Amino acid sequence: MSNSSEPTVIVDDKKWQKPFPNIDSDSAEFWEGLKRHALLLWTCDECGAAYWPKCYCVNHENQPFAANLSWKPSSGYGHIYSMNRHEYAFHAGFKEDVPYFYALVELDEGPVISSTIVGKQPEGAVAGIGQRVRIVFEDHPGEDMTLPRFELID
Repeated sequence: MSNSSEPTVIVDDKKWQKPFPNIDSDSAEFWEGLKRHALLLWTCDECGAAYWPKCYCVNHENQPFAANLSWKPSSGYGHIYSMNRHEYAFHAGFKEDVPYFYALVELDEGPVISSTIVGKQPEGAVAGIGQRVRIVFEDHPGEDMTLPRFELID
């Protein structure tokens, strides 16, 4: 757990054995932001509403080709909206991780993003709901990839 204003970064040099994230042209900037240790959200330039995944603004008419939306940094803070504890590896690449908590995190900006909890673990799936979390960047230099994880904060 980290109380610093600097983001927590984990570097994992092991060979990647898990499925890769589905990175397409709509989400590429999000993934590039993670490599720079920035959690980016698709944000309306007119009203400030934030979205993940990328979509159109639901608050008003949109400009053609999403001209009124852009990727902007998130605070990286939020709370656990829902979670479960995985006791079984559904893919061989996850067998060393079990048990682990997989959470839906509602960011302070509004969107919900899913990932795992690293570091100090919640006392249980139900007890974890509502707990404050912040982004952790998990770098995988061998794969030129960074994943978003979350850690509990006080």
